[in-house]
Amino acid sequence: MTLPLLKPQFTDLYINGAWTPAQSGKTFTDICPITAQPYCEVAEGDAADIDRAVKAAHDALHKGPWGTLSAAARGMLLWKLADELERRAERLINLETIDNGKPVFESKIDLHQAIGVFRYFAGWADKIEGATIPVAGPQFVYTRREPVGVVGAIIPWNFPILMCAWKLAPALACGNTLVLKPAEQTPLTALEVADAAEKAGFPPGVLNVVNGFGPTAGRALVDHPLVAKIAFTGSTEVGREIGARAAATLKRVSLELGGKSANIVFADADIEQAIRGALVGIFYGKGEVCAAGSRLIVSSKIHDQVLEGVIAKAARYAPGDPFNPKTRMGALVSETQMNRVLRYIDEGKMESAKLVTGGKRAEGFAGYFVEPTVFDEVTDDMAIAREEIFGPVLAVMRFDEEEEAAALANASPYGLAAAVYTRDIARAHRTAARLQAGTVWINCINLYDAAAPFGGYKSSGYGRDLGAAALEQYTELKTVWVGLE
Repeated sequence: MTLPLLKPQFTDLYINGAWTPAQSGKTFTDICPITAQPYCEVAEGDAADIDRAVKAAHDALHKGPWGTLSAAARGMLLWKLADELERRAERLINLETIDNGKPVFESKIDLHQAIGVFRYFAGWADKIEGATIPVAGPQFVYTRREPVGVVGAIIPWNFPILMCAWKLAPALACGNTLVLKPAEQTPLTALEVADAAEKAGFPPGVLNVVNGFGPTAGRALVDHPLVAKIAFTGSTEVGREIGARAAATLKRVSLELGGKSANIVFADADIEQAIRGALVGIFYGKGEVCAAGSRLIVSSKIHDQVLEGVIAKAARYAPGDPFNPKTRMGALVSETQMNRVLRYIDEGKMESAKLVTGGKRAEGFAGYFVEPTVFDEVTDDMAIAREEIFGPVLAVMRFDEEEEAAALANASPYGLAAAVYTRDIARAHRTAARLQAGTVWINCINLYDAAAPFGGYKSSGYGRDLGAAALEQYTELKTVWVGLE
C-alpha cells in the first residue's frame, strides 16, 4: 500500500513560540506502523529541553500577557484554535493515520471530537466562577477559582490528537500554561497543534511541545519543581511511577490509566445490538483503547447465539489499507505492541482458552497488522481475562445469575468502563450501580462527549477528563475573608 505524499512540516521542539532542535542535537526515528518503514526524524528532547520549556511556560503565566488576559479572550483563542484545526483537517487526518496506523475512518472521528472539545471548553473559559459564603461572623467571604500554574501533560499514542485536546483545552480555559510531551511513537499531530495555536494567536510560552522518551523527557517533566500539576493518560504501571515521583514535590496529579472493561449481555438483550456492541467494543481502535470492551460476559442462555454472531461478523474488521475509507482495522502502533498482543494470544492458547477466530499476525502486510481475535471458554484466572492486552483480542466468559455477572465484571484490578445490554430497565440501573467503573454504557458502547466526564475507579486512575469535572483538575480554590468591622 502507498502512503499519501505528505511530509511532516514540524519535527523540532516547540518552546516559547519558536521551533528549535533539541539542545543535545539528538533525533529519533518515527516509524510508520503501516509500512514498518522510517517516516521522518524527530527532535529528541530531554531534561535540558524540558527545563527550557517549563521556564518559558512559567514566565508566560507570571510575566507575559497570558496571566492578565481576560477569561473571554482565552475562550476566543480556544475557539480560533478549533477553527485552525478544522482548516487543516485533511492534513491532520492523514498524519494521524500515518503515525498511529488507525484507519482514516477513525482519524476523522478523532479530529471531529478534538475540535469539539476545544470549542466546548472555549465556552467554559468565562464561566469558571467562585461563590459567596454566609459565615457566622461579620465578614464577607468569597471563593476564587485560579489556575494551578504550569501543567505538564503527558499523552499516549492511541488517540494522539484527541488526547491533546482532552488535556490542553480545559487547562488553557482555566488560565494555565502547558508543557506537552506526546508519545514518542506519535508526535506529529501534537506538533501541528502547536503551530495551529501559534496561528490562532496564543502568546509565546503558553503552549510548549517537547518530543522525547518517558525515562528522560517525561521523568524530567514530572520532577520539575516549577510544574504544578501532571495530567497523564497511559498505562497503570507508568501512572503508579508518576504518582510516586510527583509526591516528592507535592504536585497535583490526574491519571487516566488502563482498563479491562466488561461488556455484559443478559439473556433478554437485543441480540443483534449486543453483537454489534461486542465487535465495536473490542475492535474499534484495533483494541488499543483504554476502555475497550475486552471481556464479553454473556448469559449462558444466549452464549452460543452471541458467540456465533461475533465470529461471523468479525470478518468485517479484517485488517486492510488504513487509507481506504471502508477499512475498519488498521495497523497496531508499533512492532513492540504487535509482539505484545501476539504473546498474549499465545498465552491464551497455553491456558486452554478456546481460540474461535483470528489468533495471528495478518498476512499480506509489511506493517504491524493482527487479525481480530476471539477466545471462548475463558475463566477469570487467565491472563487474557485479567491483564490489559491493548489489542484486538476478545475474551468471552459465561454467567448464570445477575449478581454473578456484576461480580465477574468487578473481579478486575481495573475500573475504567463497562457496558450492559438488557431490555429490563430496572436490571440495567441495578447493574450500573453495582459496577465499579467510571463510565457505564447501557445498550450502547464507546460513546464520548466533551460534556461527559471520563475517568476510572481502582487501578484505572483518578481524576476526570472532560465535562465541568475537568475544571477542578486545573484550578486552585482560594477563599477570601473580608472584615466588615
